[in-house]
Amino acid sequence: MIGASDLRIVCEALPSDGITRVELTWIEKRVEHWIRFGRDVHEEILDRRRRIVGFAPNTVFAFVRWAANEHGTIISRIDIVRAIVPGERYQTLPFVRPGGDILLKVESWPKVERVLQIIDAIETVGIDPSEVSPHHWRHVHNRLTAGQEPRAYTIEQHRAILLRREIES
Repeated sequence: MIGASDLRIVCEALPSDGITRVELTWIEKRVEHWIRFGRDVHEEILDRRRRIVGFAPNTVFAFVRWAANEHGTIISRIDIVRAIVPGERYQTLPFVRPGGDILLKVESWPKVERVLQIIDAIETVGIDPSEVSPHHWRHVHNRLTAGQEPRAYTIEQHRAILLRREIES
């Protein structure tokens, strides 16, 4: 178990630029890690199959991981993550350094596909999914975990969230 003093040390070890870095890999039909949405502020190409993208603190992104072997798919997963502010507590996540605030975590292709459909529906009404309320992504996670259909994210809801952010800033 990590104590408060251990967490402080972990947080101090974060890069001074505050960027959350995600390693992406693309080996067609074997390993595919990609960003479904989010505004990266950093990109570093490691080789023709791997790159690292970075996200500014408090920004939201969707990270999709898929892998297969000769017998078929072995992992399908999507995580919607809020990049943390240096010094803030966080959850660890493979390929995400240092980690983040995990808003949604879904495994298995049918559930991943459902989340991708929800993202598509949000984009269809003209909303950038990275601007959606973090509470909505938690709602989607909870409803899918319970085997229920999440409520749709509406333009009216989004306008209210944008007004609230404006007032709070």
